[in-house]
Parts: sequence; C-alpha cells; structure tokens
Amino acid sequence: MDHSVEPMVVARGVDKYFGTLKALDRVSLDVAQGEVVCIIGPSGSGKSTFLRCINQLEVIEAGAIHVAGELVGYRRVGDALHELSDVEIARQRLSSGMVFQRFNLFTHMTALQNVMEGPVTVQRRPRAEVRDEALALLERVGLAAKRDAYPLEMSGGQQQRVAIARALAMKPRLMLFDEPTSALDPELVGEVLTVMRDLAASGMTMIVVTHELGFAREVANRVVFMDHGGVVEVGPPKEILSSPQHPRTRDFIAAVLN
Repeated sequence: MDHSVEPMVVARGVDKYFGTLKALDRVSLDVAQGEVVCIIGPSGSGKSTFLRCINQLEVIEAGAIHVAGELVGYRRVGDALHELSDVEIARQRLSSGMVFQRFNLFTHMTALQNVMEGPVTVQRRPRAEVRDEALALLERVGLAAKRDAYPLEMSGGQQQRVAIARALAMKPRLMLFDEPTSALDPELVGEVLTVMRDLAASGMTMIVVTHELGFAREVANRVVFMDHGGVVEVGPPKEILSSPQHPRTRDFIAAVLN
C-alpha cells in the first residue's frame, strides 16, 4: 500500500452526543486507500455511530472527518466552518457506500431493479448502461439467477448480497459495513463474508464493524478495538486478536471466543 497517497478517511478528535450520552469521545483514525479496517468492541461502544458519522447519517459535535480529501459536512472559509447544504451533503455521501445490518431493499422491486435504482434516479445515468453494470454486479455477488426475484423470495444472505451490489452500483470509493452479518442465520453468514473477501481482494477501501473475529483476522489490514465511545487499541489483526496490550481488549476477546 502506498502511504504517500492521501488517506481515504481521516478522522480527528471526533465527538458525538446523543442528549447527555457521549457516544464518541475524541475518536481519531486514518484509513489508507485500499485498506480494510475492522472495528470490534462491545455493543454501545460507538462503532456503528462512527460509521454513521463518516457517511453523514449523524452530525458530529467536535473534531473533523475527511473522506477522499474532502471535509465532511462543512466548508472551511478562512477560520470559519459553514455547514453544507443538503444537496452538497448528498453529493459527498456518494463517495461512500453503506451496508447495514438490515438489508433495507425496496420490497416492491426485483433484485435487478434494486441495484439499478440509485444510478438511474440519483446519478441520472442511462438505463441501458446501468442495467449492464447491475447485471455484472449481481453476477459478482453470485446472484445472476435471482435478478428477477423480489426480496421476499430471497434468503437473508441473498438479500444482503443484493444490498452490497446496490451499494457498489453507485461506484463508491469507500465501503462501510455495519455488522452486515448480525441479522443473518448462522449458515448464511459465510456467503456474505465471501463476497466481502472478494471485494477486499479487489482493492476496495473498507471499514467493517463486525463480530466475526475470524473474518477480521483473515481479511483486515488493521483491527480497531472501541469501548465507551473511544478507540482503545489499533493494530494488525494478529496483534489485536492474539496478543492485545490493553486489558479491556483482552477481556472482550476472551468473552467473544468463549
């Protein structure tokens, strides 16, 4: 990985409150282009909130996030920060694709229609060109045969793979995964992780919030352990998962593996 290239994500001192609850506490993290970072930690540790702040589904109270070299949510004029308009935020949001625990597919649309919807309606791209790309993406996630199936005719694992194809259809530079396998039956987890492995191998920059420590060990360049809204420890998977330095990380990993 070429570290002379500007990082894909730079977060510095990010704070986020929900009422009086401090959900993120001075979170700082860089993610290089082409890097896969897995974020682990107990429920309520701020992992999903951090992803939502990167994708501007939540507004931060302090600090700054840059994605692909652009300050997220604000425009700097001299020393002052001005909030971006909804249109500008929507444009920024296109640089990252997000896959949630729940698949959020349009139930009245087929797999193919779901994948085509964003590029056609948001990016206003030609339908024929988008259709070809959407078919190729369904092929890529192993669902070419399901292109005319509706979400309710598909398993959870198939729906999640369509959701990944749908996010990729917007040609994002960064993919954010928020516990993409946690709502799936155990026997369906593997098929989604296989698609994510292939995506990582293709060089896509990925931030993955996950409980799948085996996946993190195998695919991540670095693992981040979060607790109480803060980053406790960051390092290569082998270090964090096999010989963590911090007692909180050790306790968490012991609890998950038992």
